Amino acid sequence: MEAATTADYKALYEELNPKYEAVILELAQLKKMIFGSKHERFIPQSADSQLTLGLAVDAIANVATETVAVTTTKTLSKVTKEPIPHPGRSPLPAHLRREETILEPAAIPEGSKKIGEEVTEELEYEPGELYVKKYIRPKYAVTATEEGNVQFTIAPMPVRPVDKAIAGPGLLAQIIIDKYVDHLPLYRQQQRFARSGVNLSDSTISGWVSAVCNLLTPLYEALKQQILNSGYIHADETYIKVLDSNKKGTTHRGYFWVYNNSPGRLVLFDYQDGRSADAPKELLDSFKGYLQTDGYTVYENYENKEGITLLHCMAHARRKFIEAQSNDAARATYALEHMQQLYAIERDCREKNISDEERQSVRQQQAAPVLEHLGKWMKEQYVQVLPKSPIGQALAYSIQRWDKLSIYTTNGMLSIDNNPVENSIRPVAIGRKNYLFAGSHEAAKRSAMLYSLAGTCKMNNVNPFTWLREVLTIIPSYPINKIKDLLPHNYTPRQN
Repeated sequence: MEAATTADYKALYEELNPKYEAVILELAQLKKMIFGSKHERFIPQSADSQLTLGLAVDAIANVATETVAVTTTKTLSKVTKEPIPHPGRSPLPAHLRREETILEPAAIPEGSKKIGEEVTEELEYEPGELYVKKYIRPKYAVTATEEGNVQFTIAPMPVRPVDKAIAGPGLLAQIIIDKYVDHLPLYRQQQRFARSGVNLSDSTISGWVSAVCNLLTPLYEALKQQILNSGYIHADETYIKVLDSNKKGTTHRGYFWVYNNSPGRLVLFDYQDGRSADAPKELLDSFKGYLQTDGYTVYENYENKEGITLLHCMAHARRKFIEAQSNDAARATYALEHMQQLYAIERDCREKNISDEERQSVRQQQAAPVLEHLGKWMKEQYVQVLPKSPIGQALAYSIQRWDKLSIYTTNGMLSIDNNPVENSIRPVAIGRKNYLFAGSHEAAKRSAMLYSLAGTCKMNNVNPFTWLREVLTIIPSYPINKIKDLLPHNYTPRQN
């Protein structure tokens, strides 16, 4: 047997080292999932002066590109701060009902004169009340003078959301909000009703939810059209387990495809039974405008579609470098510091509440040079690292998408990342932990509808219960050609 040569060991090292790095990265990620914080906050090691936005591109280009150990020194000095006076307790909301209790002294001396009063307010609570709303309709008989026939007259019943059901609009709205906003499964709601002496079966309460969705379907379709006509949507997807009669003993993995228009504060959930390229086809084939996504390959089908401009998410690119810090701290930190500059520009624009035109100008002046330099730097670094290493994969991910990651600077309406749609998805993740699965594919479609309307309420700071109760009261007889007026962002509460 021939002795192994240095070249053999080098070849073996080059073969095994990427696998070793991948295992180390996977172990670090698992440890973070179990023990660490879930945020992706990046705290740079460099001095604050390096993060200023008055950028000199020539100075940035001179930064060393090889892997080096980064050391920092900190000078601690005692800072004396004057205590900030406490503003005091915030007053309780004026719209809450006040129940007054007057406490007189046990003995009032004769001749005393009232000079004022001390008022103490206490926030109290009574459990939600189920009550019976009784409609009494007097019935009158009128005898005709000639034929002798008796005729009857009685006032008609007001239009009700679910005909012949015992549930009023307020109860129906509360059941929906409890589940799709506050994530309380229907069976737990049944238990709460039972404590009040009202027993509702599974079929009854599920039937009410289904009937409400039938009423809201035109509203959901109107929301869908507004999203598709908005000219700019974020897109993402998340799974939901669904009971399927064809899969005994297990659940089907369906998906909510979520479309968010952040400037218009609209969100749409569309349920599909899979995650293939066909799933978003029905909606996106009729869309024209900016489409912002993560790196999922299905969306690449729309890169060359006429009328669509595809752009990507800087947060996903940043996440790759956060994960690569344990592999190559110097390079990952360098990239993250420059991405942090980009986010600082966005934060400054938000705080100043400037217009889209002004934001575009600021981005062109401040963000574009950073993006140009960083894109060039990534290409230079990629040839110096192992392609399959975490830092190599992070660089490759961004390099392949850099043009699409930079498009946001060309229009002030656009967002730097896809976080708006990810924020809309978070309630679904909480709901999954509570109700575990949807009872059928049809139930999943109904869930998508209700998540859409509740999510749009949230984005527009509309009280979802107040909105839904009023909509359920009037939608049965509302003109279909004016149905969009009932959408949450168009909602104006009725004056009682």
